[in-house]
Amino acid sequence: MSLFSKSESYIGVDIGAHGMKMVELKKTKGRPQLWTYGMADEILDIHIKEKKKEKEKTELHPPGLQENKNNKNNLESGMFTGEADPRVEKYGGMLKDLWKKAKASTNRATASLPVSQVFHALINLPEVDEKELDHHVKAKVKKMLPRPIEQMQVVHQVIPPPEGVKTKNKTLLVTAAPKALINFYTSIFQKAGLQLVDLETEAFALERSLVGKDKATSMIVDIGAERTNFFIIDRGLPITHRSIQSGGDLIDELLKEKLGLDEKQISQVKVDISKMSSAELEDIKSVFESVVQPIIKEIEYSFNLFLGQLGNENKKPEKIILTGGSCVFPFFVSEISENFPMKVYIGDPWARVVYQQRLKQLLDTIGPRMSVAIGLAMRNII
Repeated sequence: MSLFSKSESYIGVDIGAHGMKMVELKKTKGRPQLWTYGMADEILDIHIKEKKKEKEKTELHPPGLQENKNNKNNLESGMFTGEADPRVEKYGGMLKDLWKKAKASTNRATASLPVSQVFHALINLPEVDEKELDHHVKAKVKKMLPRPIEQMQVVHQVIPPPEGVKTKNKTLLVTAAPKALINFYTSIFQKAGLQLVDLETEAFALERSLVGKDKATSMIVDIGAERTNFFIIDRGLPITHRSIQSGGDLIDELLKEKLGLDEKQISQVKVDISKMSSAELEDIKSVFESVVQPIIKEIEYSFNLFLGQLGNENKKPEKIILTGGSCVFPFFVSEISENFPMKVYIGDPWARVVYQQRLKQLLDTIGPRMSVAIGLAMRNII
């Protein structure tokens, strides 16, 4: 007889441009316990291809009816065709194989929708009857959406006012995704034989695994292979999001261009760089300024934008948490730390998870890549 009911065990699945990550957590004595995990590394055409525009960014706007133009371009591309999408067969088979190899004990899963493919906005509404709130939210964002509202799945979350502040208005975080995109993900999990319990954005998964109950103002910088996402977390919620097309792939391109290396050599050089002393790193840091500086500038811009909003003027950000597979490259932590008067560190997504201590070294190594999957698995446990 199993000591765990199926309802107390969940899988988090992160499908990204460079493969799939899976984590299974079980609820044990009120805490998430690591049961199994797995990774499948492969280049996946999962992200909507963006039009190349100079300094193009996505943004989660402050209260108002400002439009997320970059997200609009993305979603209008019509890349996803729901269950008829030809990638469903391949990705479903890949996910099923990963599930089997990880020897997961449940098929209940939560997955994430990439933030670059989801519309976000903060809106203000006057006090209305709770039963009518959904109607008013949809009426407010209808003109902002990149597609007819009938083609979008719209959800909202009320953001409570700061402690001690009385207001007659409601501030809501609104998220909308094309129904075709949701059908696409649902079909992948059906093909894999898994039950898709929830879909949510990466922002909430990262907040759950890296911030938890901390109500301080902080920023999560998720440095992936193709893009870097910036999330400001305030009072336990991801309030703003911005994104740039810059990540670990640019490091590989620089090494390939300047040293003429192939992929295997590039991987070894990056390992060698990570072992260099501070003095040695200082000698070569200028080589990677074209990768690091845009991230530093975006952090500064995001904070300035947030702190310039009404009600945020006196807030003081306390930390910058780095995550994503490319964040371990040594120049990110050191250079960001030099530019911002706050704590800067690589987040530990396992910090709120119970696991065997003999696995600590291995889990620490893969942690930055697993942050989203861990946060997804925690959704129905915490």
